[in-house]
Amino acid sequence: MGLITKTDVVYDPEHELKTDLYYDDSKPARATIIDIHGGGWFRGDKGKDADWAERLVAGGYAAVVPNYRITPEAYYPAPLEDMATLVAWLKTQDLPQQTAVVGSSAGGNMSVELAIQTGMPAVSLSGILDIDDWLEHHEDVVAAEGDTSSFNSTASAQINQDGHNDSFYKWFVTNYFNGETSEWQAATPVHRISDTTGPLFLANSLNEFVPTSGVLQVAQAMTYHQRPFELMMMIPGTRHAKGYLDDVFNQTMLFLDAHLEK
Repeated sequence: MGLITKTDVVYDPEHELKTDLYYDDSKPARATIIDIHGGGWFRGDKGKDADWAERLVAGGYAAVVPNYRITPEAYYPAPLEDMATLVAWLKTQDLPQQTAVVGSSAGGNMSVELAIQTGMPAVSLSGILDIDDWLEHHEDVVAAEGDTSSFNSTASAQINQDGHNDSFYKWFVTNYFNGETSEWQAATPVHRISDTTGPLFLANSLNEFVPTSGVLQVAQAMTYHQRPFELMMMIPGTRHAKGYLDDVFNQTMLFLDAHLEK
């Protein structure tokens, strides 16, 4: 039959969280890839990553695209707790147990977090990785949401593609913590990179919405701990996250192939 899609499969009954499953029933998948959607922890939906999931299946993998709690329903660290629940749930499912994770923007942050927590390989496109340092050095920036009314209906590859917007960036990052400045450091991944962190693929555009400082800090920490990583921060222009997915897709697949058993 080929591509099979199962939507709205409940993985967390307590919080009524659902995931979509993608796989090819004509051949066994080599591994399972968790695909975490972006949206700044306040917008977004698993359905917007169907395109990435289908490409992962075409590359020989099964894909799992979950929803997770977003603000104002829940704040940090709820989305990360949801991913831990998802990983535990996957261990009970009839899917390949070898797992990796991909994600963009806020999903890129959560991908790196899973690599830190579980040791699985992770792909992060424009991950929100520099939190405490950036916020501490941008006290003069006035946080402002602006018009985000079309975010849920607009393709991810078309959102935040025009370069820096520090006011909005500060708004959604601080919104994730609901005003709790004491959580900034704990939520910044670089402080928890260790000798057991999984391999990372990190990408950013040179002049985009997400500052390049985050990937540089994580790359330095990975080097210090002698953990494998690939850094693709040479993408020209202002494109953000899935806006440059086509440019890096082949490299991400080579990365996954290299770090997952065939």
